[in-house]
Amino acid sequence: MNFYIVIPAHNEANCIGSTLQSLVEQTHLPKKILVVNDNSTDDTLAVVEKFSARYSFIEIFNNTSSSVHLPGSKIVNAFYKGLQQLDEHYDVICKYDADLIFPKNYLERLAEVFQQNPKIGMAGGFCYIKKQETWKLENLTNKDHIRGALKAYRKDCFIAIKGLKPSMGWDTVDELLCLYHGWKIKTLPDLKVKHLRPTGNTYTKAAKFKQGEAFYKLGYGFKITFIASLKLAFRKKQPRLLSDYLQGYLQAKQKKMPSLVSPEEGKWIRKYRWKKIKEKIF
Repeated sequence: MNFYIVIPAHNEANCIGSTLQSLVEQTHLPKKILVVNDNSTDDTLAVVEKFSARYSFIEIFNNTSSSVHLPGSKIVNAFYKGLQQLDEHYDVICKYDADLIFPKNYLERLAEVFQQNPKIGMAGGFCYIKKQETWKLENLTNKDHIRGALKAYRKDCFIAIKGLKPSMGWDTVDELLCLYHGWKIKTLPDLKVKHLRPTGNTYTKAAKFKQGEAFYKLGYGFKITFIASLKLAFRKKQPRLLSDYLQGYLQAKQKKMPSLVSPEEGKWIRKYRWKKIKEKIF
């Protein structure tokens, strides 16, 4: 299978070398890797250039955007800048972060999963972060969710969900739309990916209401938003985030922000979320 990988990178000089090294050592090599150097002011470009000079399947695209790191829109916009530079001769398109170290058989295992079941639309492993001297699961989401840091989509699924949404919540709505369109999601617990920086540590203060805004755009409704916000605040061990998330939701509702999904999709999503909540309770 042909894997195309797009890596948005903003000031990733300290990490991206490790990411690229892990990808060039894969037992199933990607067909193309495109790094989008997104307005970096450090040595990101120089690090990537060393790899592109050595490996013909690694390319660079220099993009100019805001240096403000708001979750969602910046990284998705950079991803699309990269995607526009590529042809369509891929079987799987990946959006990977620039601070990951993949096990050597990562792409080989994904290829096996996609080939074995043609209904698998998305597949991925799990992120682990270093605590003291031990790598531990970055436990922010359910085990059936693929983290936004390491998304891999079958081409037909990517087309069916109409790609990624430039908003926080993109890495949740993609999976919901994947299921809505009849595709399946496969997570692989044995694929342990080292995440060199904890999620969200580069977000600005302005980002604190974005999660609640995302819940509104996903069509959750207040009750599901409250439950989701409570769970996420608990997992992050930051109780005051509950208030921030709910405030973000209410602000988005007051502004009547556009939804990321259609009314029909929103109805299906709420029904699906309630089903999953009831399964956990009962």
